[in-house]
Amino acid sequence: MKIFFNIIFVFNITISLNSQFINLNESSIIENIRDNQLLGNIKSNISFSSQLISFANFNSDELKKLQLDKYSPSIFKFYDGQIDFKILPIDYNIEFNSNHPYNRNNGTMIPNRGYQHIFSLGIYTKIGPLNITIKPEHHYAENKIFDGFWEDHRDVIWERRYLLWNRIDLPERHGSKRHNDVFIGQSSISLNFKNLSLGISNENLWWGPSIRNSIMMSNHSRGFKHIKFKTIKPIETKIGSFEWELISARLENSGHKPSGFDRTNAGRPIYIPKINQILETDDWRYMQALMLSYSPKWIEGFSIGYMRWAQFYSALVEGKYTWMSGNTNYFPIFSNLFRKNDQNVSHEEQTDQAAGLFFRWLWKESNAEIYTEYHFNDSKVNFRDLLLDSRHARAFTIGLQKIFKKNSLKLSFEWTQMEQSGGRLLRDAGSWYAHMFVYDGFTNRGEVIGSGIGPGSNSQYISITKIKERSKLSLGIEIIHHDNDFYYMAFENSKDFRRYWKDYNINLKYQRRFKNIYASLDMFFVRSLNYQWGLEESATNYYVPGIDKNNFHSSLKLIYQIPLDKL
Repeated sequence: MKIFFNIIFVFNITISLNSQFINLNESSIIENIRDNQLLGNIKSNISFSSQLISFANFNSDELKKLQLDKYSPSIFKFYDGQIDFKILPIDYNIEFNSNHPYNRNNGTMIPNRGYQHIFSLGIYTKIGPLNITIKPEHHYAENKIFDGFWEDHRDVIWERRYLLWNRIDLPERHGSKRHNDVFIGQSSISLNFKNLSLGISNENLWWGPSIRNSIMMSNHSRGFKHIKFKTIKPIETKIGSFEWELISARLENSGHKPSGFDRTNAGRPIYIPKINQILETDDWRYMQALMLSYSPKWIEGFSIGYMRWAQFYSALVEGKYTWMSGNTNYFPIFSNLFRKNDQNVSHEEQTDQAAGLFFRWLWKESNAEIYTEYHFNDSKVNFRDLLLDSRHARAFTIGLQKIFKKNSLKLSFEWTQMEQSGGRLLRDAGSWYAHMFVYDGFTNRGEVIGSGIGPGSNSQYISITKIKERSKLSLGIEIIHHDNDFYYMAFENSKDFRRYWKDYNINLKYQRRFKNIYASLDMFFVRSLNYQWGLEESATNYYVPGIDKNNFHSSLKLIYQIPLDKL
C-alpha cells in the first residue's frame, strides 16, 4: 500500500494542481469570472469556449480576488495533498412561474408552472491523477397544468404543428404529476495528466462564447451520460493556445407525448410514435460532439473555434438495420463534412448533425468583448454550395459586453436567430433540432440541448448592470419571437399576418455575495402577445388582438460555501 501511494505522489507531480470544475448550476460564479476578465482583474486567457471552468486556470491570488479560495475546503488530506477529500458548496436553485413556463438554461428543471427546485450537495475527491466528483441533485416540480397549444386552432393547424412535434421530443408538459426525483446530477470521474482530462461524466455542458443562447450545446436540458476527453486549461504552443472537448454520449427521450396526441384531421391521426427504422420505441441515441478552440498568439484576446455534433439511434450503429449496406462507426464527427463525400446515402440520411464556427474577441484595454456563433444544421453539398447559399440551414448568435469602469456599468447585448432564412422557399432545411429520421431530434429528456428559445425562434436581449464590489443590479429587456418556422408554414395559405407569438419581457436581476453565500435573484415580467398563436375571429373587424397572457417568473440561486474552518 505504501508503494502504491508513493507511485501516486510521484505521478501527481506532473498533473494539474487543481482540476476541479465549477458546475453550470453555479452560473453567478461563472458570470463573476467573466466580468473580472473584462475588468482585467485576472490574467487567465480562457476563451469561454467551454464554460465548465476549472480552478486550474487561476493562481492563488486570482482565486482570492474571485472569492473562490474557500470554495471547497478539505475534510482531510494526505501525502501533501495528493490525496484530498473536499466538501463542495450546497446549491439550491428555485424557480416559479405564475401562468405558463419561462424555461431557460436550468439543467434538470422542466417546463413548469408553479414552484420547482434543484437541491444539490456533494464531495470532491482527488487521489493522484484520479478525480471524483459526486454531486447528486434532488429535483422537485409542482408541474401544474397550464394552457398549451391553443385548443381552438383548426384541425389542419394542429396537423401542421405535428410536422414539428413528430420530428422532435419536445412535450409542452412533462406528464401530469408532480416530479420528485433524485439524479446523479453534476457528477464525474476522470483521470488527469498535465492539462488533459479523460473520464466519464453526467455534468451539464455549455459550448461557445454565448451567454444566453448557446446554439450547439447548453445546459437547457438535464445532463446526460458521456465519455469526455478535454483540456483542463488552454494548452500553450509556439503559435498560440488550444482548448478542446470531445464527447461520446447517450441521449434519452422524455417518455411523454405532446399535447393533443389523440387528435385527428380528416380522419387521419396527426401523432406518429417516435420509433426507429425497425419500429422500436424508446431507442436511445448515440451522440458524438467536438469543440475545438484556437487563440493565436499574435492577436491578444482573440479566439476562434469549430463545433460539430452528430447523432443517430443506437440500432443504426449496432447494425440492426440489416437491409442497409455499409457500417456506421462510433466517430461520425470525423467523417465527411460535405454531402459530395457521402459513401452511403442510407446511413447519412439516418444521421442528424450540425456544425459551425464561433469566435470571441476580448479587448482588455477597452474592458469589452464581442462574440458570435454561426452554425448549420444541414450539410452542404460542397464548398461552392457553402459560398453560394451560406444562409441555408443557418442559425447564429451575436453578442457584446462593455464595462464602463468610471461608472461601474456593464452594457450587454445578445441577438439569436434560429428561424430559417428566406431561402426556405426554394430549399427547406427544416427547423433546428428536428430531423426527418431521428424523430427525437437533438434533445435529451424532452428538452433541446442547444438554444433555450427553441426551434424557429429568435431573441434579442439588452441589459445594463451596476457593478459594486459585492453586488450587481441589472435591468434588461428581452424580446422573443416564438417559432416563426411553424407560423409561416401553418398560416401561409390564409396569409394571416396577425398571429405572431411574441413575448416582451422585462428583467430585473440582483446578485450579492455575503460571507459564505452567493445569492442571485432573477425576475421576469413576461407579456405574451398572441400566446400559442391564438386569436378569436371577429365578424366585423379583421385586425383584432389575439389571446394575450401575463406571466411572472422568478429564479433564486443560492450557493453556500461551507466554512469548515469555523465549525
